[in-house]
Amino acid sequence: MVRDGDVDTIQVLGASVGILLGPSADDNSKCVLKGVIPSGVTVPMHSHDATEVFYILSGKIDVLIETDGKLRWEEAGPGDLVETPGETRHAFRNRSQDAVKTLVVTTSRHGRYFQDIGTDAKARESGAPTQEEIQRFIEIAERYGYWLATPEENASVGISVP
Repeated sequence: MVRDGDVDTIQVLGASVGILLGPSADDNSKCVLKGVIPSGVTVPMHSHDATEVFYILSGKIDVLIETDGKLRWEEAGPGDLVETPGETRHAFRNRSQDAVKTLVVTTSRHGRYFQDIGTDAKARESGAPTQEEIQRFIEIAERYGYWLATPEENASVGISVP
């Protein structure tokens, strides 16, 4: 049993991630995370080899999903399940007034990625990520072989990135 107060929470460019299960040494073992995306936070377009399954616990969020090579925004809310298969471009934006809480099931390797890019939520103040945090994020994503959209690619789907 994992109790909410026992979960280590990390900050990832404005969102927070709590590790509920894993990651384990086996890259393909399941890892379960609790994600919180505050009002106004956008996760820019990206892709990675790991499949992610998001179950929306509370709040409403726009999800950019790729189907047959085409991108479209869909709104997801409580009780909705969103699966992003590996190597699929996707993004999130919370344009609502409330934080969005999700349960995320992915691989242990992807869970370790979150551990590597995250910073201690208790030590970090809220607000926009610093240039150093963004650069560190990019370097770690490249090390994992993950794809990050350019500012122009993000702009083409309505996302503004610094």
